[in-house]
Amino acid sequence: MKEKLKIIALNVQFWPLFFLVTLLGIPMLALWIFVRTLFSSHRVRMRIFRRMIVCYGRMVLACMFPWVRVFRELSSEKPTQPAIYICNHRSTSDPFLMALLPGEFIQVVNIWPFKIPILGWFAKWAGYLSVREMPFDQFSKTAADYLKQGISMAAFPEGTRAGEGPMGPFHSSMFRVALATGVPVVPVCISGNQRIPLKGSLRLNPGTIRVRFLPPITADTYREWSPFTFKNHVHDLIKTELKEMDAKRLF
Repeated sequence: MKEKLKIIALNVQFWPLFFLVTLLGIPMLALWIFVRTLFSSHRVRMRIFRRMIVCYGRMVLACMFPWVRVFRELSSEKPTQPAIYICNHRSTSDPFLMALLPGEFIQVVNIWPFKIPILGWFAKWAGYLSVREMPFDQFSKTAADYLKQGISMAAFPEGTRAGEGPMGPFHSSMFRVALATGVPVVPVCISGNQRIPLKGSLRLNPGTIRVRFLPPITADTYREWSPFTFKNHVHDLIKTELKEMDAKRLF
């Protein structure tokens, strides 16, 4: 009974705040950016715009407090910027957790997020990429251009949410981009949000989410690897770490 009351309290609190932040917060932030960058270059405008999206993501995470607590666990080895962040994908809350990433970045997403009103529009304006909407050569060139500008990239190479099931295999696109550009690759393990919300449901459940950054893998290490070897190596690193993180969460 107590757990059911927590679930009700979380959802009654979160969803009105989420829509308030989305429908009012985003336009207000966009107006502030417009005024602030009226006479700025396109590059400066985009940098501030991406910071706004990070701010929005953190506000969404704050809407779940105290029923859902989020912890960022950094590696002692800080990656140089830019970097490619490779994340496991369990829930629709994962993109909002990317607000915990350092520096300026864009996300590589599937097609469907672009179809979401307001959020999809802002994702496109921020330069987010969908590998399924363009030929790989074009995607690779665009990604390389972002990295050359010092803009990191975050990707979910499973391509779809695993939910409470096992982590799916990785696609190789981002690993091919890393091999072509030589930037560090940072594995990111997300644990605890399998039911926040549960796949196929809008109901949030209370819990603790941990986002753990593993040590960066530099070009000196992966330079001679094939994309297949590279993606499987990172997949195994994340899978092993998640097993340890999930085990601790259960006890």
